[in-house]
Amino acid sequence: MDWIKTTWTMAAGLVTAAGTVFAQTPAPVSPTAALSGLSGARQQASLPRVFAPTMPRTTYSRYPWKTEIAATVFWIGEESSANNPTPNNKSSWDMNWVQSYGGFDTPDATKRAVNYTPLNFIPKQNPFYLALPYNDVIDSSTTKAEARSRIPWFNQRFTRPGKSVVEGQWVAIQFGNRVCYAQWEDCGPFVTDDVEYVFGNARPKNTQNHGAGIDVSPAVRDYLGLAMNTKVNWRFVDYSEIPDGPWRTFGSNNPFVRARANSVNNERNAIASRLEELRRMRDEAFQKTGNSQYQNR
Repeated sequence: MDWIKTTWTMAAGLVTAAGTVFAQTPAPVSPTAALSGLSGARQQASLPRVFAPTMPRTTYSRYPWKTEIAATVFWIGEESSANNPTPNNKSSWDMNWVQSYGGFDTPDATKRAVNYTPLNFIPKQNPFYLALPYNDVIDSSTTKAEARSRIPWFNQRFTRPGKSVVEGQWVAIQFGNRVCYAQWEDCGPFVTDDVEYVFGNARPKNTQNHGAGIDVSPAVRDYLGLAMNTKVNWRFVDYSEIPDGPWRTFGSNNPFVRARANSVNNERNAIASRLEELRRMRDEAFQKTGNSQYQNR
């Protein structure tokens, strides 16, 4: 029966491996979050530079940098105010944004964890998000006429009229020598039709809040160490340009999270298939040798 013992040893090893795979989760990234009350320079100096490389390529790219753009901070669940006339309980593409995210994305730095999430819940979507002042759809069944010719990736992502092809697009935001990566999840600040700025060479046409041209989430603010209306540089980036960092950790809308989940599922299926094969081999071995050994006793 040594062969059978060897088979079961192999099975035990696979079960152990399976337990390891199932238990694996992405290691939390925990650089110290900057407090919003500090000056931009002090925030920048206080944050550890632990993610490398953080700079997307600066040579030729089909996505040029937008430079010296005033950035404002917004958050999921934000109430309307003089500086924010539209509440952020819903986005341009999600009527239930707070529920989809999992709760109120507090901007209070004292209520945020070192991994850039709220302390009181794990977000169901990527906490690294932003808004740009262009919406490629008019409603759920109509895409803007200029979208096809102005959006570089339109043909690759278009599926039907009214379905946005810019939602979820990755953007690099640079402040000083730090670069953060976030997903485009809403439209603004203030306007949603500034195609010449977002996809052209114009400056933002918005004149409010110091001519703000990008809204960033509290996670982006804290990673970069931004004060309100700090000027940043930004540009679109391809998936292949995005380095390791906290922006790859959370969210059902995050392609890195989905890729990890698919990898674990594939590994789980492979182990299950191998275990089933070993059970079959065991049963065949018992059928061939089990009865005869019992009869010879």
